[in-house]
Amino acid sequence: MVEIKTRAEIAAMREAGRIVANALEATRKVAAIGVSLKELDEVAHAVLREAGATSPFLAYKPSFAPVPFPGVICASVNDVVVHGIPTDYRLRDGDLLSVDFGATLHGWTGDAAITFTVGTPRPRDIDLIAATRRALEAGIAAAVPGGRLGDISAAIGTAARDAGYGMPQDLGGHGIGRTMHEDPHVRNEGRPGRGMLLRPGMTLALEPMLIAGGKDRCFTAKDGWTIHSADGSRAAHFEHTIAITEQGPRILTLP
Repeated sequence: MVEIKTRAEIAAMREAGRIVANALEATRKVAAIGVSLKELDEVAHAVLREAGATSPFLAYKPSFAPVPFPGVICASVNDVVVHGIPTDYRLRDGDLLSVDFGATLHGWTGDAAITFTVGTPRPRDIDLIAATRRALEAGIAAAVPGGRLGDISAAIGTAARDAGYGMPQDLGGHGIGRTMHEDPHVRNEGRPGRGMLLRPGMTLALEPMLIAGGKDRCFTAKDGWTIHSADGSRAAHFEHTIAITEQGPRILTLP
């Protein structure tokens, strides 16, 4: 069931989204050669505590997971596509890092992700980051009243495939609001004009994940969470929580 949010509820989600944006920016500023993923997790956790918010990631245990998630961020390095656990790993020159983060404030949730390089950037990583960001922007632009869910999926998928990148087929965006994962599932590839009608008040987390090698296959590590590209190529991930409004899509996870 898809819950249609009121203006007041969307405004409450915007406040949660602002915390998300602030935490992501804080982790980006701290991320440097020699800094551990656990240290980045603590930076994000401090933003939550200061804002009086909680984490929808920490202790999250969906049916596929053998253990609850142990951090407030997903920290995915190089060939890790998503769901990287914040460990003692220390960032190295040239690493490609994706940080996914959520916040719940007064019962409403925001979720977003960014990807950036650490130290000396590789040209191919810069291209991958730009393409993933464009795919997200294309999906957001398609999120208009009267459209279809497939329009969003098709826009994301076309941008990714035209740039020559792979995408994990079982992963995608989702509805969001009172909890982090709500209906509907938003595929990152699809056919325009198909699927659920887009209505004002719908809130979605759109999140393309692109794989540099051009292949789609992934595998899950023994920890039950970390998803790697099967060919070992690097991956990037961008995400925003948005609201569909009469005036067009509104991004809720901005500073």
